[in-house]
Amino acid sequence: MRMLGLDLAERHAHARQVAELLRLPLRRRAWRGLQGNWQGIGTGSSLDFQDHRPYAPGDDPRYINWQAFARSGHYSMKLYRQEVSPALDLVVDVSSSMFVDQAKAARTADLLYFCAESALQTGASLRCHRLLGSSAEAVALDELLAHTWRPSAMSAADPAALGSVPWRHGSMRVLVSDLLWPGSGLPVCALLGDASAFGIILAPFSRGETEPDWAGNLEIEDCESAQRRSQRVDRDVVARYRAAYAQHFELWDEQAIRHRVLLARIPAEPELAEALRQHAAEVGAVEWSR
Repeated sequence: MRMLGLDLAERHAHARQVAELLRLPLRRRAWRGLQGNWQGIGTGSSLDFQDHRPYAPGDDPRYINWQAFARSGHYSMKLYRQEVSPALDLVVDVSSSMFVDQAKAARTADLLYFCAESALQTGASLRCHRLLGSSAEAVALDELLAHTWRPSAMSAADPAALGSVPWRHGSMRVLVSDLLWPGSGLPVCALLGDASAFGIILAPFSRGETEPDWAGNLEIEDCESAQRRSQRVDRDVVARYRAAYAQHFELWDEQAIRHRVLLARIPAEPELAEALRQHAAEVGAVEWSR
C-alpha cells in the first residue's frame, strides 16, 4: 500500500530490521499484566522464588511448601515472581504537518512501525490509535500490519484528543508527533506521565523546519489549514522563526522533565537506526535489543 508516495510495506520491513537492534525501553521497568515472558512486580508461577507466607483457605495447594510443613507442621505458601507481558499504548499524530514532505512522511511511518515491532518482537500487548482532529481513532492491528491504514482525514490534530485515548493502567505510553501544537505541552505530558505509566514522545522533524532556506517574496501555505498568504522573508524573519521554534521545544523539554516523560526528537534525513541513536538512545527512549 502506498501513502503519500510511501511504500508502507517497505518502511515496515526496514523498521523491523532496526527493531532487531534497537527497541523501545521495555526492560526498564517491572510490569503488571497478562501472563508472558517478562518479570513483573506481582506473584505468580514463574521459577524465580520470591518469598513465602502462611497458608490461607482457598490458596492453590500446588504452591504449599511441603518441606517447611515437614519441619514445622505449619502450612506455608511459596511465592514466585510473576511473569507478565508489557502493555504498549501507541498513539500517532496524523495531522498534515507530519507528512509535509517526503522525508518527514517516511520518518513518521518508520517510527510507527518501529514502535509496533518493538512490541511484537517482545510479546508486548499492543494497542494503537491515531489522532484525527479532535478525536482519537483506534487502528486495528491487522490493518496496521497489512499496511491498509492511512491518515484519511489529515488536518490539525488537537492534543486534547489524547484525553479520549483508553490508556491502560501501568502501560508504556508512546506518542509519535512533531509537537507542532500551540502551548507548552503541559496537558500532553501530564497524560503520558501518569504516575502509573511510562511516557515517551518520539518527535520527527525535517531539516526544512530547523534550517529553513526561505528568502524573498514567498507565498506561504499553512499545511494544516491550507490557507495561503504572501510574505516577504528576510534574515530577520528567519531569525525570529528560529528563535520561536527553539523556544517552543524548550518549553516541551521542560514539561517532559517535569512529568518524567522521555522526549526524543528524531531527524528525518539519516537512516532510521542512526536517527534513533542520535537522541533517543541518549535520553533512554530506546535500548539495545540484545
